[in-house]
Amino acid sequence: MNDELHVVLGSGQVGTLVVDELLARGRRVRLVRRGPAGVPRSGLEWASGDLSDRAFAEEATRGAAVVYDCTSPPYDAWTTLLLPLARGAMHGAAKAGARLVALDNLYMYGKTSGPISERSAIAPCSRKGEVRAQLAEERRLRHARGDVRIATGRASDFFGPGVVRQTTFGDRFYRRIFAGKAAECFGDPDAPHALSYTPDVAHALVTLADHDEAFGRVWHLPTNPAESMRRVTERLGSALGLSIGVARVPRFVLRAMGLFAPVVREVAEMAYQWEAPYLLDDSRFRAAFGETPTPFDSVVAATAAWAAVTYGVAPALTAQRAHPG
Repeated sequence: MNDELHVVLGSGQVGTLVVDELLARGRRVRLVRRGPAGVPRSGLEWASGDLSDRAFAEEATRGAAVVYDCTSPPYDAWTTLLLPLARGAMHGAAKAGARLVALDNLYMYGKTSGPISERSAIAPCSRKGEVRAQLAEERRLRHARGDVRIATGRASDFFGPGVVRQTTFGDRFYRRIFAGKAAECFGDPDAPHALSYTPDVAHALVTLADHDEAFGRVWHLPTNPAESMRRVTERLGSALGLSIGVARVPRFVLRAMGLFAPVVREVAEMAYQWEAPYLLDDSRFRAAFGETPTPFDSVVAATAAWAAVTYGVAPALTAQRAHPG
């Protein structure tokens, strides 16, 4: 199995971790991205181009045994780019005769009550949710027709080292808290909200690729029990030696901000996810593969250590802890 070629589409917050996971297992890997090739690594080759171009998609996936679709266009370009990229991934995998493992999220479920499972109704209440629902149906049909074998792994909001975009705990969050400002919450700061640790997401996608029984099904990837934004922020603050407040941003303020910032406008559309408990049921995956997420204490410690270095406060934190007050 180790001589099989694994092709990872997308070099973003999860795609790069899938590459790390595969290389650690001794697999041959090709990483496909829009931009130029990155740093050379043993066992890794690069391909650059646009996956919505079917000819390039075929070339990029040629020889693959497994293709991982981790593509994620900018938030404000989802409605125009997401489907073409995903269709390119399916086309390339089909032509190569490869298994396709697709990363997905929870937007297609819309507003829910209680834990979201793979059996929850598809009832999108946003434009991005409608696109995700359409893509899910296309993947289901392509697998049912025998065009390409597809396993889909769905995760909640990303959290962890290197996670900086298209998530609540991203670049804006860290820049604010290290500047002494309150973290912004676009809903109820005390409502529990599932967060998926990106190294766990990557590990789980590779697990799906390694099990024939995973294909033709949707899987919710292992995720820790949901905690509120206030509690997660307190945990991070404790690890960083910071006292961090949480300020609720009213929906009308978010919409007003969106008039001038397209990405914020897209965030406003999804604010409903933070207004009530947002819980993920991952019991099917745990029962099938015996895997559990990284303990949340370890998740917070790793994320805080990364944030301290990334945002340039590590020396200041050291001094603060040595001379408290």
